[in-house]
Amino acid sequence: MISKQKVRELAEERIKDRDERLFIVELSVSPANVIRLELDKTEGNVSIEDCMSVSRNIEHNLDREAADFELHVSSAGLDKPLRVHAQYVKNVGRDLDVKLKSKEKTTGTLIAVDEAGITLKLEEKQAIEGKKKKELVVIENKIAFSDISEAKIVISFK
Repeated sequence: MISKQKVRELAEERIKDRDERLFIVELSVSPANVIRLELDKTEGNVSIEDCMSVSRNIEHNLDREAADFELHVSSAGLDKPLRVHAQYVKNVGRDLDVKLKSKEKTTGTLIAVDEAGITLKLEEKQAIEGKKKKELVVIENKIAFSDISEAKIVISFK
């Protein structure tokens, strides 16, 4: 079986050589040597050239004679949940749908990320004492990473 650590080293070697702001989101190697690697970028989007370059470095430095393998290198899709800290940092300012481990759901604008968690800005209408109409109130909701079950970017075509 191909070592996950070896694949990670080869991917990171190419990332460093390209001097890109690429990072690994997910890496898996199955017992049948199916290698899946997802990349993202701290700024902008992952290009096909980024994926091809990392893929070629891995493919050219693994010995198919020793162990045959299947290699898939792709970008982390917009439809997939955020999985690593750098993805949260990259998406500050975007709207997120967050499912909590308590089964609650919340949607808001990601305004801050730190080592412990995220802060979402929510706007909701609330009754204000002494006023007849509900008014729009801005709430900042801090959520610990340990409380998040899943966080996805809200895709909008406005």
